[in-house]
Amino acid sequence: MSKFTATVIRAGYPLSVFRYRNFSFVWTSTTLVTIGNQMEMVVLGWFILTLTDSPFLVGAISAARMSLNIMALFAGAVADRVPRHRILASVEFIMASFAVLMLALILSGRLETWHIFLLALAMGLMGVFQMPSAQSLVADTLPQDRIGNGAALNTLGRTIAMLIGPLVGGVLFNSFGPKGAYAAIAALYFSSGWVALYIRSSGSSTRRGPESVVRTMIGGLKYVKAQQVLWGTLVLALIIESSGWTFHTTLMPIFARDVLGADSTGLGLLLFAFGIGAFAASVGWVLIGNQRHVGKFMIGSVLVWHASILVFSTSQSFYLSMAIVTVTGAGFASTQVFILSALLGTSQPEFRGRVMSLRSLAIYAFAFGSMSSGAMAGLWSAPVAANIVGTMGIVLVLALAVMAPKLRRL
Repeated sequence: MSKFTATVIRAGYPLSVFRYRNFSFVWTSTTLVTIGNQMEMVVLGWFILTLTDSPFLVGAISAARMSLNIMALFAGAVADRVPRHRILASVEFIMASFAVLMLALILSGRLETWHIFLLALAMGLMGVFQMPSAQSLVADTLPQDRIGNGAALNTLGRTIAMLIGPLVGGVLFNSFGPKGAYAAIAALYFSSGWVALYIRSSGSSTRRGPESVVRTMIGGLKYVKAQQVLWGTLVLALIIESSGWTFHTTLMPIFARDVLGADSTGLGLLLFAFGIGAFAASVGWVLIGNQRHVGKFMIGSVLVWHASILVFSTSQSFYLSMAIVTVTGAGFASTQVFILSALLGTSQPEFRGRVMSLRSLAIYAFAFGSMSSGAMAGLWSAPVAANIVGTMGIVLVLALAVMAPKLRRL
């Protein structure tokens, strides 16, 4: 075998996980539904703004989509009792039916604001059930030594969706109105459900005994408490949700306008640079293949992410800020890869649904962090808020590394 041939084979090895039929269907299904979800967030926000001219209602709609996340542990318990591929297909078909209902209301001219709130709640509830099953299936459909590969590809799929979804949603809304956008969203949800039907086996040990759902939930909490790597990773997720996540979602628009003197186009370019960094990092980890030293890389990624926030807060040059935020995006995506790899690779198959549901619950920390960072930016300035956010993330993750030695040795 020539050196060139060996190099080509090594380069293609990470993508060989797509030879696992079930994983290919899981990846395709979850990527399609995430594109649809990203489209819907943009379309719904813009639509409610044009209907009501109320920024408050735009925020309220977003809050409504997240409000039922409190049921995540229940959804995880269900995912550990019912075949996960069936949950995935069912939820995605239900999401498609809700999108069709929204389209019908738009076409009939009878759509009212309360309809949108109810549908946002319903879609949020479906997302609560979709996430634990979809993420658990990444590990269920791959051998143990390829889970890291699958986690990187899963993050890559989500990153692609985050880049494509908002852009396509905005273009469709502008060109064809809400009816055209929702027709595409419904088609994506239906396609994702259709692909999920081809997943023949989840490969998981579902619980079918007489144990109640409540006991299943409690059992999941006890399991995580006894596993330092799992609770350490979940605490790390809480840290980043309340610190780093708030930078590109809450503080970035304030930086763009008040510090860099940019308009909405400038904000779009900054977020695009963030997305490019996230995409490049995701591709890089896919090409590297199965990762070792997941704990060290996870902690290191969080440190890079938050250190770049500190550097960004000192910049007053738009183009330098774009370069810095590319590094921020890379740190962000790398952290997501290693969190998923640690949770899926460490948890036993029969507990994965509950473990991943606890990861979903960590999203509530984002609401606290977002409000806090916004308040700090209002009281002082965006750079001060970013300095506090970046420093807090670094200090807390270093403290966690000391408190959970098994995590850093993973």
